[in-house]
Amino acid sequence: MDCFRSSLSHSWIYPTVILCLFGFFSTMKPSAPFLVAFLSGPDKNLTSAQITNEILPVWTYSYLVLLFPVFVLTDYVRYKPVIIIQGISFIMTRVLLLFGQGVKAMQAVELFYGLATATEVAYYAYIYSVVSPEHYQRVSSYCRSVTLVAYTAGSVLAQLLVSLANVSYFDLNVISLASVILAFLCSLFLPMPKKSIFFHAKPSKEAQTSPSTEAVVSGSQEAGAPGCTEKKPTSEILTVSGSLDAGQLSSPRPSNVIVRVFVQWFQDLRECYSSERLFYWSLWWAFSTAGFNQVFTYVQVLWDYKAKNSSIYNGAVEAIATFGGAVAAFEVGYMKINWDLLGELVLAVFSVVSAGALLLMHYTDSIWACYAGYLVFKSGYMLLITIAVFQIAVNLRLERYALVFGINTFLALVIQTILTVIVVDQRGLHLPISIQFLVYGSYFVVIAGVFLMRSISIIYSAKCLRSSAPSQSPAEPHPEEPRDVIIKTRL
Repeated sequence: MDCFRSSLSHSWIYPTVILCLFGFFSTMKPSAPFLVAFLSGPDKNLTSAQITNEILPVWTYSYLVLLFPVFVLTDYVRYKPVIIIQGISFIMTRVLLLFGQGVKAMQAVELFYGLATATEVAYYAYIYSVVSPEHYQRVSSYCRSVTLVAYTAGSVLAQLLVSLANVSYFDLNVISLASVILAFLCSLFLPMPKKSIFFHAKPSKEAQTSPSTEAVVSGSQEAGAPGCTEKKPTSEILTVSGSLDAGQLSSPRPSNVIVRVFVQWFQDLRECYSSERLFYWSLWWAFSTAGFNQVFTYVQVLWDYKAKNSSIYNGAVEAIATFGGAVAAFEVGYMKINWDLLGELVLAVFSVVSAGALLLMHYTDSIWACYAGYLVFKSGYMLLITIAVFQIAVNLRLERYALVFGINTFLALVIQTILTVIVVDQRGLHLPISIQFLVYGSYFVVIAGVFLMRSISIIYSAKCLRSSAPSQSPAEPHPEEPRDVIIKTRL
């Protein structure tokens, strides 16, 4: 029996199932769509101004402060301890939400929720340390899909309980507490990884045996991760290949493992962001995610303001929006688009749509129009962020993708914090909730304008390139041709 358990724990199925159960129960919180209604109701009796300007901003600030140290700690302690901390944070969030009273207690709720959000990186990185690379795509799909299913299920359950069974918001929080306790118990059964991406990575055979140039190039191409930038000469590929460390070839590596990892991070990030294409996709990711987080955080306050005395259907709207976003994200895999040429035009067009949806939410007095605007906004964002993740990840090794994802998320939080301080916080403009959404709509107008100009420039340059191509000698291919071939075969 012990042998059976040991073999099961070392297979990819066991940790995937346990992690998916953790993801489901930690995300399946029926109270989430009605958080603001609960805080402003008789249980907590907080005003809209207290919720908007004093309580909700604490999540943004705590998330920003905790993200980087948690990112480093997560890899250093090999994920499982951080996942357990995430489970404890969710429990503390629900306990304080249920039994705490006053602004200070609710600020503590947001502080623990910021810690839970920051530790989310462990959930998505853990599986890569316990399964073999041939299972990466499958387990990544499972782990991400289960959270969408859980959030949709929680939202549907919440709406049914509120509308049909007349269940109180307090009882919804009790159900959520039971769910996150189950998530915490699941985290205890996760096997402890023997390696991690950065601090406890296993040295590759290539790094130990000093292979020939052809072997390095072949190995990196087979792995599907030859680097971040355009195709390089053979001598340069050695310095950015996943098999060899750039520091090994150019300078002695620092003896301290922590210093060595940070030096390697800096070298990898400099190499990745030197690609103009990756840089602009990352830029859109950071700015749009910041705007989405602001809308997601404060939209319930707007709904509460627009609904007045009418019935609220927050749970149904969140469920439909999440399902619509999941369907839109699924459709990305079947889109036949030249992303190099038209990708930034797509970003610009959908950013215009997002801006229009947010401006509708500002100007309308109808809660139903407000709901419709949110459905369009969230579905569009989930579609585009899926495209952005794919475009950034397609030419990155796992280590570099984790770094770029972390840096993009951190930049998004910095931008979101600036928005919070200026628009929401009492020390800033302290704008009413409806005016805030006018600001967010204008914010996406600016994003759309920047990427529209970029897309026009790209399309015009490509047109000029094609018109000048016949004048070149066949023996002298255009310098861009190798990169075009690589991108077409990868995408």
